[in-house]
Amino acid sequence: MADHICPWWMGYLLANPLRRLLENPERLFGRFVQEGMTAVDYGCGMGFFTLPLARMVGPAGKVIAVDLQQKMLDGMQKRAGRTGLSDRIEPVLVNRGESGINEPVDFVAALHVVHELPDAKAFFSQMVAIMKQGARLLMVEPGFHVTEEEFRDSLNTASTTGLKMTDEQIAYRGRAAVLEFPGA
Repeated sequence: MADHICPWWMGYLLANPLRRLLENPERLFGRFVQEGMTAVDYGCGMGFFTLPLARMVGPAGKVIAVDLQQKMLDGMQKRAGRTGLSDRIEPVLVNRGESGINEPVDFVAALHVVHELPDAKAFFSQMVAIMKQGARLLMVEPGFHVTEEEFRDSLNTASTTGLKMTDEQIAYRGRAAVLEFPGA
């Protein structure tokens, strides 16, 4: 996997509402996220997926929005404030190699991020450490950027950490998989 970080200024492009035509967060998460859940948006950027997740978990739920760049988190928090969702989102600034999460979670969104990590196995291990039994991890990677072989390698790496691939299909143009933590 590469050791690349999306530049913070790209966050504005990635948060564009027109993106919903290609990647509809409610369609991606609808089967997995319910009110009252604790969800993680790992590599949240400016919150394109974070805000819909916050709506879906409702007032009793929470979204932990994790990013390496404070400017991304600042942009996400401004957007959350304008939509009245700030109280459902916990921003977490991390350093490379850290998860920044210290509580059990029901769902992890790893969207367009695994290919940017220097150590995918460490990431999946960190996610397994916080996932509740039966929790799901949705991994989505851009097909134009991640080859089928690279995606399979990521799935194989995930399986070495205790995550199991489900047979659930995701309507997505790139590469997507639903992984489950069956528990100890």
